[in-house]
Amino acid sequence: MAKTKALSAEQQQAAKKKIALGITAVFVTYFLAQFFMNAINISQPKTVEEFNGMALFSWLIALPALGSAVATLMFGKLSDMYGRRSILLVALGLFFVGCVLAAISPSMTIVIAARVILAFGQGALAPLCFAVIGDLFPPEQRARWSGMLNLPAGIAATIAPILGGMITESSLGWRGLFWVVAPVVLIAGGLVAIGIPGNTQKVKQQVDFLGILIMVVASAALIFGFSWVGAPATQMMGIGLIVVSIIAWAVFITVEKKAEAPILDPQVLFNRTFITAAASGFMSFFGLLGVMIYSPVFAQNVMGVSPTVSGSMLTPFSMLFAFMGIPAGFILAKTKKYKWMYIAGYAILTAAMFIMWTFTKDTPPWLFVLITALVGFSNGVMPTINTLVAQFAVPKRLMGVAIGAIFFFVMMGMAIAPAILGLAQNSVPSLEAGLKLVFLVGAVTMIASLILVITIPEVSMDNEVADQKAAK
Repeated sequence: MAKTKALSAEQQQAAKKKIALGITAVFVTYFLAQFFMNAINISQPKTVEEFNGMALFSWLIALPALGSAVATLMFGKLSDMYGRRSILLVALGLFFVGCVLAAISPSMTIVIAARVILAFGQGALAPLCFAVIGDLFPPEQRARWSGMLNLPAGIAATIAPILGGMITESSLGWRGLFWVVAPVVLIAGGLVAIGIPGNTQKVKQQVDFLGILIMVVASAALIFGFSWVGAPATQMMGIGLIVVSIIAWAVFITVEKKAEAPILDPQVLFNRTFITAAASGFMSFFGLLGVMIYSPVFAQNVMGVSPTVSGSMLTPFSMLFAFMGIPAGFILAKTKKYKWMYIAGYAILTAAMFIMWTFTKDTPPWLFVLITALVGFSNGVMPTINTLVAQFAVPKRLMGVAIGAIFFFVMMGMAIAPAILGLAQNSVPSLEAGLKLVFLVGAVTMIASLILVITIPEVSMDNEVADQKAAK
């Protein structure tokens, strides 16, 4: 009897050690993805300067964004089929190859190509990390640990701009960022290989190559269509691409309904809870990017504060946005309810964006800090809620593709929102009026998001949802 208890204790200790290794691998990998995302913007201007590549700068932004968006959806599905560990290692491998190629690039064109390869790997890391959390922990513990992923993300968001600037200004130059990140990618790969469990589902399916191809066409046409529609010279081409994208998405849905192993399973695509969360997450970036991109311009060029002061004014926003997911995860783990948090979050966002619409050159700095901090406070909980809703709205068999799809919608919002906000800002001659219009567009989209989440069904966060395919 004593021997049985001893073996049981040893087994429990081994299980705890395995989970600790898995969490370490996930935290390091997630930190790496967030660090690079926050640091790369600091080094890009120097890349453009070295190659005199301003004419290709929009491609440096758009093509990696497209690669990341495609990767979130495709790698999520592949991880359901072949296991999180294998697909994470593939993603990290692409990340590493992209880093090395970018660091030795002899031209702007090669840099862009390398960044696309890099983005294809790096863009998949975040959704895969959340999916691993879903694999490692039972339903009742997922909310807490999903929220805890904001800890490495918050640390990365805090230190990455500073370290990125220091590396770029050093003798290593902009290439140094890639040389510094590359060995960390290898370390993360080693931890994933050791700490993440292998595939246990043993699903034998064909890869949905046709669905992937149509998705790439639809996504690319949508991103470039909105990017070009704001410029008179490319406006008609932009409209044409948007039409092509709409047609391609319709074809994509038809293909996915008939595919043996769809890249976006109909149980996800037509799930009311999932699609509501995804649509509101997509629209949230119109408000979020309005604050991140345009509020510093308003502070400096309308309110007349210095760049240093404007940066300090946005610090509360940045910190709250980075870390709010942690308490959100613990609250969700305790209450098992998310709808009230959605409604409260989008209500605060709506009010904050409408208040920003009333800002003028005479707006006191304390009010600017307070309102932007409210945006960070309310928007900071959304990534945690969205990924948890994606996990609990669909069967565990589809968890990877559901989380990947949530990130896909977010990436599409991140890619499209700047084009629409820029079109609004440039539609009036006055800088102040243009920026106020940007905040108004953000407020209107927040109202739409609020209306959506008011109707979202509340699914159980205690149990896995039944698998319709298995039931048949």
